[in-house]
Amino acid sequence: MPDKLSLPLDDLLNGLRAAGEATRVRLLALLRQSELTVKDATTILGQSQPRISRHLKLLTEAGLVQRFPEGSWVYYRLADNAQGGLVEALLSRLDEDDAIVARDRERLDAIKHAQAEVAAAYFRAHAEVWDSLRAFHIAEDAVESAMREALGEEHFSSMLDMGTGTGRVLELFADLYDSGLGVDTSHDMLRVARANIERAGMQAAQVRHGDIYSLPVTGQRFDVVTFHQVLHYLEDAPGALVEAARVLKPGGRLLVVDFAPHKLEFLRTDHAHRRLGFSHEQMAGWLGAAGLELVSVRDLPPPAERPDEAGDPLTVTLWLAREPGTSSHSQVAAEPAKEVA
Repeated sequence: MPDKLSLPLDDLLNGLRAAGEATRVRLLALLRQSELTVKDATTILGQSQPRISRHLKLLTEAGLVQRFPEGSWVYYRLADNAQGGLVEALLSRLDEDDAIVARDRERLDAIKHAQAEVAAAYFRAHAEVWDSLRAFHIAEDAVESAMREALGEEHFSSMLDMGTGTGRVLELFADLYDSGLGVDTSHDMLRVARANIERAGMQAAQVRHGDIYSLPVTGQRFDVVTFHQVLHYLEDAPGALVEAARVLKPGGRLLVVDFAPHKLEFLRTDHAHRRLGFSHEQMAGWLGAAGLELVSVRDLPPPAERPDEAGDPLTVTLWLAREPGTSSHSQVAAEPAKEVA
């Protein structure tokens, strides 16, 4: 692996010039801890929006910082490249107890606390719906345990969670990947996910606004891609699977978790479900059309004891597929597809 700090002379000089200013050093120190918007930075540093925007523009042009537009907002974070490694090296010499740096850190913590409170309020506002839906299928901890079993405990480099919602899947597998990315179209859910990532201290994870039919991941490939209770909301579930397959590394794995066919029409009318579950045959056909090999299928039936008002129960199904190239996981993925009740 190339040294993360190795840079051509011109890039090194440009990076040093860009970082060589007090406000920009403070910005880099903050971005080392968390993603920021311009609004966050202006609040913390007490400077005007045009001034902060100019500093961030210079840092971005020098390759030290990356920007991710999300609707009318733009999130900034340290670059994950050699220039980012340069920033890490420079900031490692910064005194964390410096009065200015410590005050910036306190203001950042205050902002994050306020955002966490907003996220908690959002959860409370939707808790009634989520709790009522859980009565129809197996407990979520059992689903998560099955997801861990499906992917195994072997470490992998990169993960993409499609329709990440609250970022729970990124948290579930945080001990297995080097970098995790969640993509979602909902700004509200992304704010919740960011608060959860911050709370859990998941420095290797990030979330990004984007269309899962046209992913904002130019040039990136992933070892694992997941869909957790997402496909039933989509108009074009097969199209989403094709896009997921496109960004898998050779031998990479795709895990889909969703409902088996059911008759709960109210989920369509009241909760925006576009499809009432998926059969084994239907999903196998879609995965094959996306160029993937089906590895295993597992059904998780609802518990025997459930509230009477639950009506028709929901079975949760896990489909594991792989890109038919070779990788360190090929010896696992090469097993023929199997169904587990």
